[in-house]
This record gives sequence, C-alpha cells and structure tokens, in this order.
Amino acid sequence: MAREPRKKVAVRSRAAAPPPRRPSAAALWFRRQRRILRGMGMGLLGLGALAGVAWGVARLDPEARARDAALALVNLGRDHGLVVQEIRVEGREFTPREALLTAIGTVPGDAILDFDPDAARARLLEIAWVRGAHVERRLPGTILVRLEERQAFAIWQQDGRYSVIDRSGNEMASERFEAFGPLPFVVGVGANTAAASIVDVLRQHPAIADRVEAAVRVSERRWNLRLHNGADVLLPEGHEEAAVERLAQLHAQDRLLDRPLAVVDMRLPDRLVVRLPPEAPATPPVAPAQARRQRG
Repeated sequence: MAREPRKKVAVRSRAAAPPPRRPSAAALWFRRQRRILRGMGMGLLGLGALAGVAWGVARLDPEARARDAALALVNLGRDHGLVVQEIRVEGREFTPREALLTAIGTVPGDAILDFDPDAARARLLEIAWVRGAHVERRLPGTILVRLEERQAFAIWQQDGRYSVIDRSGNEMASERFEAFGPLPFVVGVGANTAAASIVDVLRQHPAIADRVEAAVRVSERRWNLRLHNGADVLLPEGHEEAAVERLAQLHAQDRLLDRPLAVVDMRLPDRLVVRLPPEAPATPPVAPAQARRQRG
C-alpha cells in the first residue's frame, strides 16, 4: 500500500510583539481619580435618596412644600436684586420712630419677598398711637406704610401719673404734653374712659369750659368741676348736660361763677346749694418797726 505523501506544514516565524502603547493622559487621570469618582457617585446616589425622601415628605406635608417653595422664591428674588430699597411712611406725626421701625420689621437690604405686610400691619396696630394701618409691597424695592393716628383728646391724671388719651380713653403718651397744645384735664379712676361725655358737654358752653381747670371723676359715677378760682361744682350723676346748661344760664344772669364761692352743689334737681369759703381770720396790721422787734 502506497504511502500518502506527507503534507508540508508551513511554519511561520513568530514576529516580535509590538511594544505596549502608553496610555493617554486622560486615562491616567481617570485611573488616579477612580476612587474619588466612585465616592462622588455614592454621594450623588445618597443625595438622590434624600431628595426622594424629602419629596415624599413634602407630598405628605403640604405646609413643608409651601415653605420650601417660598424659601426658594425669596432666594431667587434676592439673587435678582429684589431687596428693600426704600421704606415710605405716610401719616406719621406722633408715633415713636423706634416703635414704628420695630413693627415694620425690615430694613433696606433685606429680601423684599421675605417681608410679610399682614404681619407688619398687625404689629403696627399694637402701637398705642396707631388707630389704623395699611402696608403693601411695591416691587422691585419699596415698602409703603400709611398710618391713621389716634387724636389726642385729653390729659388724664391718676395717682400722680399723667397720660395723653384719645377719645376712647386709650393712653398714647406720657411725656411731651406741650406738643399737643391745650387739652382738657380729667382726674380720677375711670376718668379716661368717661372723659368724652363731660368734655363734649363743656364744649357746648364755652363760658363754663373756660373756667374749668379739671373734671374730677367721683367714685366712677359722676363728675365734679374744679374751677380756676378753687371752687367745686358738684354735678348730678347721669344729668351732666342739663346741670351744665343750667349753670351757664345762672352765670349769664348773675355772674355766679365770678363770685367767691367754695362749692356749687347741683346734685338735687329742685334746688341749688351754694357754700361760701370760710372767712380768713382777721389779723391787725403790723408796722415794719414792730415786725422787726418781733423777729428779734
């Protein structure tokens, strides 16, 4: 059996392996920063998880979501220059400046979107001088405050303490009385809240009002009028208007209040009781020389 010719196997010579390629600079940087980037990735995943939890809480708590939105809006407004540039106040005459600024609660440079006009108005109404207030924001940077101040009505004295009061008896000031001009003077417990009734009656009779130094509240029920000459007019409870009108008629007819009187008692409806002041004890005149001898 003839042998099959042996196949020739071509043997290729093994070529020399090419030298390894040098990695690029970017690859080298990436290798060096791999650990840092891996940590950053884990941090981003953590932040994403926290954001997801916060989003879930916000869905469960609408108030928190509203607060976050408001805070974001305030920060956005500050970033775009929406800050308080001017605080404009109208209608202020006697309201203390320090109390006013404290109630407004903001200063130039603060974020204007962070300013709450309703809260500022509520604080303004707590000031004794303020009867009404209007507060508004005017973008981009103005806060407008309009005040309606209480009107000084009388000066009230109680236990040696003096206060300026309004018509309702609210205390407004305890100093600088001269700034308010001439005001009626009322004295005693409860005189502040009842002052309007007697002051209105006296204003209808200027001849009597000009002679009254003070209206004195007695037992929180009725009034005495202390005159400049020291006399007291005792008015009946609940009938002050009729009594003052009668007093004005008597004075117009007989100049009653120009006489030396101590008390004019009008508490009885059918009579008028007048008491004269006690006479001063008579003392003989002393000659100057005698007076010197008496002094020794």
